[in-house]
Amino acid sequence: MDASIFAVLVQDGITTGAIYALLSLALVLVFSVTRVILLPQGEFVAFGALTLAAIQAGQAPQSALLMVALGVATIFCEVAGNLRRADRRGKLLGRLPLLAGKYLLFPIAVYAVTLTVPLKDLPMLVQIALALAIVVPMGPMVYRLAYQPLAHASILVLLIVSLGVHLAMVGLGLLMFGPEGSNTLPFTDAQFAMGEMTVSGQSLIVIGTVVALIVGIYFYFERTLSGKALRATAVNRLGARLVGIGTNQAGKLSFTLSAGIGALCGILIAPFTIINYESGFLIALKGFVGAIFGGLASYPIAAAGAVGIGLIESFSSFWASSFKDLIVFTVIIPVLLWRSLTSNHVDEEA
Repeated sequence: MDASIFAVLVQDGITTGAIYALLSLALVLVFSVTRVILLPQGEFVAFGALTLAAIQAGQAPQSALLMVALGVATIFCEVAGNLRRADRRGKLLGRLPLLAGKYLLFPIAVYAVTLTVPLKDLPMLVQIALALAIVVPMGPMVYRLAYQPLAHASILVLLIVSLGVHLAMVGLGLLMFGPEGSNTLPFTDAQFAMGEMTVSGQSLIVIGTVVALIVGIYFYFERTLSGKALRATAVNRLGARLVGIGTNQAGKLSFTLSAGIGALCGILIAPFTIINYESGFLIALKGFVGAIFGGLASYPIAAAGAVGIGLIESFSSFWASSFKDLIVFTVIIPVLLWRSLTSNHVDEEA
């Protein structure tokens, strides 16, 4: 291996590791706030990439129709839940316009846009914004339908629910996008020479976007009221409820952020590789390995671990490409062993 190959491998490793870092942050966020190990995180990745690919091909993405269906189911659950509680029946009429706007009118409007606008002719930034507008609202809808009714269940029950949601979304992905994979147009074809190393503008855009998003998330948690509420819920759910923070709202917000991060990661990685309906799971699983480095609790350690996973995968693809995934997932074994030996074990709260 010469210096030029080493530089290319490092560049690829950092680029993919940055995407894994974002996914690990999303997984840590959701687990901290809701105690849910979000197995469907990969489906948000795949849906984001494949929705953008459909838009760039000039086709109305079927994921927009799925958003409408989820919205109808969500508003039905919200209305039924308010009617069952006597203390909320009187407020239902006041909340109904807001619920209809969020879960019914907005999805229908976005779906109408996909049917009437020449999608292929839109600027790339508008196409990306439309893809995010389709996928991101699915996050809080999935939480409301699948997880909120079991918010106080054990972690094992929530994990089983996650597995069911993952399998359902994989099936829906196959139905909407078909078995063939797709990739998206590159953001740029620019190449920059740094000494003897050539850096692609595509990689710089990915790394810059990831860094900007991480900084934005940091300031969101530090400076905004909703971000501080999420942090409080992550630290102590019961204490957050006692001071008036709605844990259901915190759960929906964490799933919204997670869906947004997942869809954006899919959009960032799609120009590099072909994405199909089930490949997002493997991508998110590598982000999960990074999250394990941080014990599903520490954001900085999870991000650093995810970048390390990207570098390991890049060098493994050079030395032993047939075993790169095996090598990546084997890394988790010594990390789990080390955490098992050094962590204080406590029983889960009832």
